[in-house]
Amino acid sequence: MNYDENLTTERPTFVTHLECAATGERHAADAVHNLSRAGKPLLVRYDLAGVKKALSKQALAERPPDLWRYRELLPVRRVKNIVSLGEAMTPLLALRKLGKKLGGGDILVKDEGRLPTGSFKARGLVMAVSMAKAFGIKHMAMPSNGNAGAALAAYASRAGIRSTVFCPEDTPEVNLSEIALQGARVYRVNGLIDDCGKIVAEGKAKVGWFDTSTLKEPYRIEGKKTMGLELAEQLGWSVPDVIFYPTGGGTGLIGMWKAFAELEAIGFIGPERPRMVAVQASGCAPMVRAYEAGAEHAPRWEDAYTIASGIRVPQAIGDFLILRAVREGGGFAIAVPDEAIAAALDEVAREEGLLLCPEGAATYAAYKQSLADGRVSRSECAVLFNCATGLKYPLPPMRQTLDRHQPIDFAALS
Repeated sequence: MNYDENLTTERPTFVTHLECAATGERHAADAVHNLSRAGKPLLVRYDLAGVKKALSKQALAERPPDLWRYRELLPVRRVKNIVSLGEAMTPLLALRKLGKKLGGGDILVKDEGRLPTGSFKARGLVMAVSMAKAFGIKHMAMPSNGNAGAALAAYASRAGIRSTVFCPEDTPEVNLSEIALQGARVYRVNGLIDDCGKIVAEGKAKVGWFDTSTLKEPYRIEGKKTMGLELAEQLGWSVPDVIFYPTGGGTGLIGMWKAFAELEAIGFIGPERPRMVAVQASGCAPMVRAYEAGAEHAPRWEDAYTIASGIRVPQAIGDFLILRAVREGGGFAIAVPDEAIAAALDEVAREEGLLLCPEGAATYAAYKQSLADGRVSRSECAVLFNCATGLKYPLPPMRQTLDRHQPIDFAALS
């Protein structure tokens, strides 16, 4: 297994309480929660002084290279409740050819497509499902543009928990088939992801399932923050100059910002922070509009569309947390058109042999756009997040054929 089975009963976690992200009001740990009493996301808080005494960089380095190596900063208390499919650390891949082509900058891709179910949604859902198992939850439901639903289906089935997923009607067939094959009941809905979310919320009262929507439970953030923990460790306990993150609901961006604060508190990094860049598509850019307006919240984006379906989120409940992280670190929000996303996907695949998902390609398009407008310099180290394997998305057709029964013009093939 990918965690320490010598921890027979209790894991050395240091959770103290949950905290409303808006008001700071405390909520009890070790109890089932969705939103806070104020209707806002809950954040897990830890005894970080205790973690600092209990954990060293050397001890961490001796552990298996997986998500569970950070157990002191994770909420699952009992080993028996861990629902793992093998959450290995994901690689940082340098885009050397493209970096040279663009002027010599350091471009690193954190390739999250190597995780179980092929996307970074595995990080959040393994934590949410493990905690659901600990609480005895029997049925979980969520809205999904595809990858989150697949991760919920896989982990819930492994845990023996029922799962139901609602997807927009234009969700790629491969995602729907994956969700269904891995044991969830999945439905196409004639609407967008927030319309699906309304069905989940209504069903919570009528059916009694647990609402696992983005930021409507506390633990997906804790899984997603391991991206920041891993990244800092992979960079020798430092942070990059800038992070380009594909932003829909924003759980990962919020989680990484939380991770950096926790790492500073336990003495693993200093006060330095990367500039966080929230990358959205031009056809669905509520965070960009709010950022540019200087607003704290992002109203719903009407008629949302983009080929990068994972970031087609018209309205995010954690909007103020996304904007706070972006502004506190001196970052920004940027929108890129679908044409640039498609071109970026093609360029990275052909030049570097790395097949990005459309959302990951959006970060490369945003990086190039930011270089061109001067918001990022070529001397800065930039990390781009590729959130899923490109194999889960429609690929361009290949139509060339060769008839082996006819003379072959090898000169034309050279």
